[in-house]
Amino acid sequence: MHRRFLLVVTAAMLLFGAGAGAQSPTTDTRPLDVPYVPTHESLVDEMLRMAKVGKNDVLYDLGSGDGRIVITAARRFGTRGVGYDLDPERVSEAREHARRAGVTDKVRFEQQDIFTAKIADATVVTMYLLPDVNLRLRPKLLAELKPGTRIVSHNYDLGDWQPLQRKEMDVIGINHTLFLWVVPARAGAR
Repeated sequence: MHRRFLLVVTAAMLLFGAGAGAQSPTTDTRPLDVPYVPTHESLVDEMLRMAKVGKNDVLYDLGSGDGRIVITAARRFGTRGVGYDLDPERVSEAREHARRAGVTDKVRFEQQDIFTAKIADATVVTMYLLPDVNLRLRPKLLAELKPGTRIVSHNYDLGDWQPLQRKEMDVIGINHTLFLWVVPARAGAR
């Protein structure tokens, strides 16, 4: 089932990759690194449970799409959150969903490249990206996030960094895998 899902995502990338380039407020004409595939609500719930999200957390969703992870955390737990996405349509949609959910005082969504975005104040990071994007992002996560920050990824790991938890879930006949890591203490830290 996981192979079938990868084929669907790959096909979507091929179909939309050439014409789905998001424009940043400057002159960015690069195609999106990851196609928009919404995370099923049951997976959102499990990702938040795995990260033990609470009212004192600051959650960053990298590639936030329609904002559902950030909005769900704010609505259910009072969590503050930030969603970054390159696609201006998704950012606009997420802002509207936050308005309708009544959580605009807790969340914000920005059209931003996740590789240059500020994430240092996160206590939780969620992501549903692709394997190569995760691997390119890993050095940033380890360099910028504070020790103890929880990272939850949908379907794709962080290379040879072994997760603390891995959970398989079947949703509508498709197998999904969720991974949890905790940023370790830095070597030489006192």
